[in-house]
Amino acid sequence: MTTTTSAKPVLITGGTGKVGSRLIPRVLSQGDAVRALVRDPESEAALRLRAAGAELVVGDLATLDAAGFKDVVDGTSAVIHLAATFRDAPTPERATAVNTDATTALAEAALDAGVTRFVFASTNLVYGAGHHAPQDEQTELGPIAWGGPYPESKVAAEKSLQDLRIRRGLDLRVVRLAFVYGDGDPHIEEFMQRPLDWHSSRRLQMVHHADVAQGVLLALRAEGLSGEVFNIADDSAATLAEIYRYVGRELTPEMAERDVTEPWFGIVQNGKARRVLGYRPLYPTMWQAVDAGAM
Repeated sequence: MTTTTSAKPVLITGGTGKVGSRLIPRVLSQGDAVRALVRDPESEAALRLRAAGAELVVGDLATLDAAGFKDVVDGTSAVIHLAATFRDAPTPERATAVNTDATTALAEAALDAGVTRFVFASTNLVYGAGHHAPQDEQTELGPIAWGGPYPESKVAAEKSLQDLRIRRGLDLRVVRLAFVYGDGDPHIEEFMQRPLDWHSSRRLQMVHHADVAQGVLLALRAEGLSGEVFNIADDSAATLAEIYRYVGRELTPEMAERDVTEPWFGIVQNGKARRVLGYRPLYPTMWQAVDAGAM
């Protein structure tokens, strides 16, 4: 990665979330200043960010008004927008308010402040269901089959941001993240608590936190990419059987008798990120992260 130190900080929303709390130390280690948007500046996660060198700014995307958004983004060099509501089973109204409307308001405030570069963290779930091969960035989005209102609100946010790019010159880069794991993140264990009716051969497309950081920073720093979308993912998805083995759970014979449904759901290609950004996963598979002690 090329290091570009700016006197102005990069604004990163969702600073204390699973992705943000692991991304920000990596950004700081590259020499960039960071302003982290947090809801509770006295939380353990926020205090760790402050100790690492991040500037904290307090705000909740769900309640900020136009003046609040302006204060958050004023004096920054770029925005990495990670914050979203997802794991709290949001209602469609809350998902729209936080993931779509607040995203649009933040981008508009950034433009008003003269901050044009905007990296938006979306999800591979936006591709939906009904595909017959791995999805690339040109794949038509299918019907949303899993994830509730979260992926729908992300689709709407992407469309809104692309409209701002056309109308107002937003220098937009969208990174569609696969299932994020590693660095002590309990995401895999939380996923395994869900009721699953998958065949044991069904696969989950994943991406390690270190590679999220790589993809996000490459998208942030590259020139001439306004409006481009990139899948950020491992090279190879893990089967449910492999995930069971990793967490120490036994497969049941019944799992192998289930119908194989939607075998390509969420399975994406990262070839565009490789070609355009120079993205190369540090952990191409989950098992390489396990072997490296990076889980």
